Amino acid sequence: MGAGNKGRRGASERTPLSRERVIRTAVAVADEKGANALTMRAIAGPLGVEAMSLYHHVAGREDILDGMVDAVFGEIDLPPRDTDWKSALRHRADSARAVLRRHPWAVGLMDSRSQPGPATLRHHDAVIGTLRAGGFSVPMAAHAVSLIDSYLYGFVLQELSLPFTGAAELDEVAGAIVRDMPADTYPHLTELATEHVLKPGYDYADEFAFGLTLILDALHPDEAASA
Repeated sequence: MGAGNKGRRGASERTPLSRERVIRTAVAVADEKGANALTMRAIAGPLGVEAMSLYHHVAGREDILDGMVDAVFGEIDLPPRDTDWKSALRHRADSARAVLRRHPWAVGLMDSRSQPGPATLRHHDAVIGTLRAGGFSVPMAAHAVSLIDSYLYGFVLQELSLPFTGAAELDEVAGAIVRDMPADTYPHLTELATEHVLKPGYDYADEFAFGLTLILDALHPDEAASA
């Protein structure tokens, strides 16, 4: 037992507890079990410490949530500076969608924090800066950010709630619905499924690209004067 305790102490000394480790572990717990499962005990367990030990590094659950949201924003690519505003924001939106799919709990929390961290502030500043450099006025930049992010977050929420995660599952689920659905009762749904969704090569992700293109093409810096 003494050797075992010594081994645990050695591991703890090699990887000391820190705010970063607490936040990283909290993200992992939320990824696996959802944000509702986040308790100090649930976070402390994988770290091999008592829950009270966490309070040396974080103020509590809300502080942990602040750090988790900031960590997620830190994973999203900033809009590239070496391209036009539309391409830059498309890259950022694609990256954000991928990150939010990795962390399904995060989408409802992204803009909820009253004390945003440095990665969050840096991210929003870069997005607004991309629009301003592209010729958008301050009001139009605000309109554009609201529109793009509403679509981005809304699409991810819808995507995460769908009863399938890939093409194979989509074919199975949609195919079963069509088979069980009287075609003459719901002709338009049947048509959409058979002529679009169940066609070879269909990918629901293409719907995101279509909508994003529609939004970006509708935004024009030259409208700033009349905003």
